[in-house]
Amino acid sequence: MLRILHGTRYDFIRWWRWAAGLTIAFILLGLATIAITGGFRYSIEFTGGTLMQLSFRRAPDVARLRSALDAGGLHSAEITRFGDDTTYTVRVQSDTGSAGAEAVARRVEAVLTGAVGEGAFAVVRTEGVGPKVGAELRRGALIAILISFGVTLIYLAWRFEWRFGLAADIATFHDILTTIAFIKLMDLEISLTVIAALLTVLGYSLNDTIIIFDRVRENLRKNRREPLYETLNRSVNETLPRSILTHATTLATTIALLIFAGEVIRPFAWVMAFGIFTGTFSSIYVASPILLWIERKYPRADTAKGGGASPRPVVKRSEPARKGGPVKTSEPARP
Repeated sequence: MLRILHGTRYDFIRWWRWAAGLTIAFILLGLATIAITGGFRYSIEFTGGTLMQLSFRRAPDVARLRSALDAGGLHSAEITRFGDDTTYTVRVQSDTGSAGAEAVARRVEAVLTGAVGEGAFAVVRTEGVGPKVGAELRRGALIAILISFGVTLIYLAWRFEWRFGLAADIATFHDILTTIAFIKLMDLEISLTVIAALLTVLGYSLNDTIIIFDRVRENLRKNRREPLYETLNRSVNETLPRSILTHATTLATTIALLIFAGEVIRPFAWVMAFGIFTGTFSSIYVASPILLWIERKYPRADTAKGGGASPRPVVKRSEPARKGGPVKTSEPARP
């Protein structure tokens, strides 16, 4: 069996201040970009309208295509490169509904034919979504995220005591914020596949946090007098081999999707690849330090009497007694 990184003793928690500063700066950068540029780009499923994918014989002049569509009265049309330089998508947001998608598509095809000539391109696919359907999909996506977060809260409250559950919930909320910031900074279009990737990232990150916290709980039962700081570091190190193997295989899959899956699935792969990093980051540098802070702020009855929340490790040393041999006394180790 492959054994890697067994018996490590890295002090992960000591870097929590640097990690907190890094993730706060990243989130603020994303929120500032949202405030400056005015929100996200939504796919045709959420906005309503008509989507056409066109394949040209040779690379077209995009500026000429935009001018032709604007002159033809399609002022809201958006032209986006889709893969290579001969494939493009044309989005026309309108309130005609799905029934009028074919009419809009015929109009777009006629305008572009007049601009680049007959037979210069072929229509690969046409999609139409009405504004009502788009609004329902947007509302449904938001409800799905809220339900997922609510179920997570219920599960954590049942699975762990409230200290562990609160720390894991804050880490999960951190993952939502960082992923939203990443989507905006990468200028990814929010579609149903991106929503699916966001929900997958939440589950992936939560699973990683639960595995570390399970080991923390086991180690607390084995050695109640060990400080929680040391227990957290030891638990992260003990789960490190599992984390490396799991994240490496998952990342390899997402990289394969990024390279070979094409433009349709690429936003999903981008969000998943980022989710691997932010999920691991939050499990170590968000959930663990918050659990340590909560334990020190609201110590349990057993730790208040010298248990797992002791700020300094307790070591044993021998010193001569007045009568007889050496006896063991407890004394806090120097930092």
